[in-house]
Amino acid sequence: MTDNLARKPRIALLFGGRSSEHSVSCVTAAGVLHAIDRAKYEVVPVGISREGEWSLVDADHERWSLASGAAPEVPAGAGTLRLDATRGSRELVANDAGHAGRSLGPVDLVFPLLHGPFGEDGTLQGLLELADVPYVGSGVSASAIGMDKHYMKVVFEAAGFEVGPYVVITDKQWHRDPEAALATAADLAYPLFVKPARAGSSVGISRVDEPSGLRAAVEAAREHDPKVVIEAGIAGREIECGVLEGRGSDAPRTSLPGEIAVAPGAHSFYDFEAKYVDGGAAALSCPAELPDAAVEEVRRLAAHAFDAVGAEGLSRVDFFYTPDGRWVINEINTMPGFTPVSMYPQMWAKSGLAYPDLIDELIWLALHRRTGLR
Repeated sequence: MTDNLARKPRIALLFGGRSSEHSVSCVTAAGVLHAIDRAKYEVVPVGISREGEWSLVDADHERWSLASGAAPEVPAGAGTLRLDATRGSRELVANDAGHAGRSLGPVDLVFPLLHGPFGEDGTLQGLLELADVPYVGSGVSASAIGMDKHYMKVVFEAAGFEVGPYVVITDKQWHRDPEAALATAADLAYPLFVKPARAGSSVGISRVDEPSGLRAAVEAAREHDPKVVIEAGIAGREIECGVLEGRGSDAPRTSLPGEIAVAPGAHSFYDFEAKYVDGGAAALSCPAELPDAAVEEVRRLAAHAFDAVGAEGLSRVDFFYTPDGRWVINEINTMPGFTPVSMYPQMWAKSGLAYPDLIDELIWLALHRRTGLR
């Protein structure tokens, strides 16, 4: 608890990272840096390079935005920074030239704005737990489940959700017998969507309309992850719902649902280009035009998915709403895109919680949550 702090809470914003979503993470950080209330919080921006180096970086949000037209990136070799993992220390320590081990003081909270492996997948969360540092978002197990599309589906099926048909190809299966691995997808109805099992932002995803394209799609996915998930396409509308942890023992809160509709033409699905490059590729609408009963049901299911994986802080849950009225769960994202124009903040804004207030609430939740087993 930090209600009695005699100073502003010191918040370390972590972004960048080693995953293929490095630049997306930087853009997310730009949104938070622009909106966070500097009168309430002392903000310490910490960039992680693609090589995994931590350093203090520019706090100007424009440095990390897409305003220049180029993908932002945390530079390598800008300095070495580490978090002292001694329990209770919470100190940031700089190893500058001639100043090895220089303390930059403790932080009260880490706000991880990292997407993908080595940040969103439980690895960073484990480090923060070891260091006894509070942080925004889900813990180790929920982050790991939410990152892995295979085990996520296993958990959702066990929790009673309808999950679309899929197969998994592991690295060992692929090296042992690629043709046999591809044959496991023979019973799936086309089109198929081939995905890295542990990546997000639609990185490495391919739509495959006939068997001849399957092998190349698997190889493309394997450039990002040696484990691949192949999913049968689901006919239905893509509906998303934001979830925010309840205070104390309260139930999770849910936003009004939103819908993504990809414009016909250059994109056959909501791929990376449609999300981040081609501004006219998709229409994002919130609230989605749904019957009242359907809105109530998807919000209930989103909260159930949040609880099923043991999520904390925030999540976005994605569904397919089929023509016959079924809800097929697609995935949960425990660190969704968080720029002001991303779907998660937009859904909460339409639900009455503005972007700066959403940041405040996430920080409040993290500061009032104990570290360790819970």
